[in-house]
Amino acid sequence: MARKKKEECPAAPAWLISFSDLMSLLLTFFILLYAMTVLDIKKLMKFLWYFQGERPLETTKTVAVIPPISMMKEDVAKIIKKRLERILPIYAYQIDSIENYVLIRLFNDIAFKEDSYQLTDEAKKALNEIAKKIKKYSGYFDEIRVVGHAYVKNKSKLPRGIKDAWDLSIKRAEVIADILIKNGIKKDKIVLEAYGNKKPIYRWKNPILQRMNDRVEIYLNVKQLRPDILKEKK
Repeated sequence: MARKKKEECPAAPAWLISFSDLMSLLLTFFILLYAMTVLDIKKLMKFLWYFQGERPLETTKTVAVIPPISMMKEDVAKIIKKRLERILPIYAYQIDSIENYVLIRLFNDIAFKEDSYQLTDEAKKALNEIAKKIKKYSGYFDEIRVVGHAYVKNKSKLPRGIKDAWDLSIKRAEVIADILIKNGIKKDKIVLEAYGNKKPIYRWKNPILQRMNDRVEIYLNVKQLRPDILKEKK
């Protein structure tokens, strides 16, 4: 009986094929990373032609890939927050960045006297600081929306001419808009809205949370800005 001839070159194990595929993917990944940084075309072509077995072309052109300069709306929020921290207690306001807006929320139990559109002294000082910052960067805002919300506690204490929560909310929005205009912000950029008590943040029957529904909000629609413009002057 003929003896079976031994296989001279055994087949490669299955894991080796997967390993070679992984190495190819890693090489592609590192080439991609390299391509996203500052490129020297001459060196890149030599690198690629090394794998293609072709003679590299002579070139001396260098191309720099620079990421686009974009405005971070969070920077505007931080600048305004820094100002307010010096004036108002932390529970008197909220500042956040939402989509393409910076939101400044002032709670009425600190900003306005109860069931009134008369500002407190602290709120006047804070709003003037806010207005100065908005004025400084007003060229970078498409729109400034002032939105009033009101929850009337005692209708008998409402000022003359104010009938309900909606009247009070629009009057409070007007008061804040007047401060912005007096600080040099153009009227055509300001939009007023009022919702009375129709848009609460919280619906739970918790007195602390319900107080936070009584508020005025300023929305700054932020354009794309250069980061260096936003540096605070010392």
